[in-house]
Amino acid sequence: MNIRHLEFFVKLAQTQHMAKAAEMLGISQPSLSYAISNLENELGIPLFEKDGRNIKLTNYGKIYLHYVQNSLSQLRKGSEYISELLDINTGHINLGFTFTMGQDLVPRLVHEFLKNQNKKNISFSFQQGTTTQLIKDLIDDKLDLILASNPNNLLQSDQLSIHHIVNQEIMAAVPINHKLSKKKSVTLNELAKYPMIIYSKESGLRPDIDRLLQAQNIYPQIRLESTEDHTIIGFVHWGYGVAIIPHLPQLANNQVKLLHLDVKQNWHPLFLITKNNHFLTPSTNLFLNFVQDYCKNNYLDQDKLI
Repeated sequence: MNIRHLEFFVKLAQTQHMAKAAEMLGISQPSLSYAISNLENELGIPLFEKDGRNIKLTNYGKIYLHYVQNSLSQLRKGSEYISELLDINTGHINLGFTFTMGQDLVPRLVHEFLKNQNKKNISFSFQQGTTTQLIKDLIDDKLDLILASNPNNLLQSDQLSIHHIVNQEIMAAVPINHKLSKKKSVTLNELAKYPMIIYSKESGLRPDIDRLLQAQNIYPQIRLESTEDHTIIGFVHWGYGVAIIPHLPQLANNQVKLLHLDVKQNWHPLFLITKNNHFLTPSTNLFLNFVQDYCKNNYLDQDKLI
């Protein structure tokens, strides 16, 4: 069905006068008459009937007009929304990130990005989850880009474009009154003497924790596995065990004691991830480039951990 013909129909329904409608549309009367006839033939019903020297809508025409106006209105809204998305200064970005990155890095990046007056009309939707969950939603086009752990262990990793942006310090967490709490740093062997609250296998951090432990042939007594930082902190706080966690800058001092780990690589790499061969709006590309430049200048080039 020709959208232009539907627009002709609406204009003729509004004027109920063939000559006026044709003039307002900038077409000839025969062209308008041809378009209406095509619609009527396609629908199999008359849309107009004579009313003296003018015409008027039939009952069928009145019903059809309601749906055509609603449909054209939705199409216009869709076109306007697409135009907004393609405007580098007014687009919308669907951003996903892992739980630990919501404490500081993600809100900091968005805040710094929107400080520029030209970008103040760009909007964001946010979604937290594990790396596995976020990758699935990225592949399903529910997210434009994500900040997460390395997804190399996932089957979909060949569909992704992965950019290393920052390293996050891995630390030990012990109860405030624990024997180790007076220390500034701790070895894995010291930590492994106690039951451990650990990230579950769904967490992107778990492979790095396993790597650290297995490198020293340590197989800890695992008391609980969880995907969520605050659950791990809560169980450590109440004395159920110790933990290896990423640096959480907003963690209250009275929750647990964080200790540096005496290991060769005490950090966890984090990545900006997009879907390969997938259209990104100008505003999303703008944010992607901003994140890479900001993290390079403020973290990677300075060997600074978050």
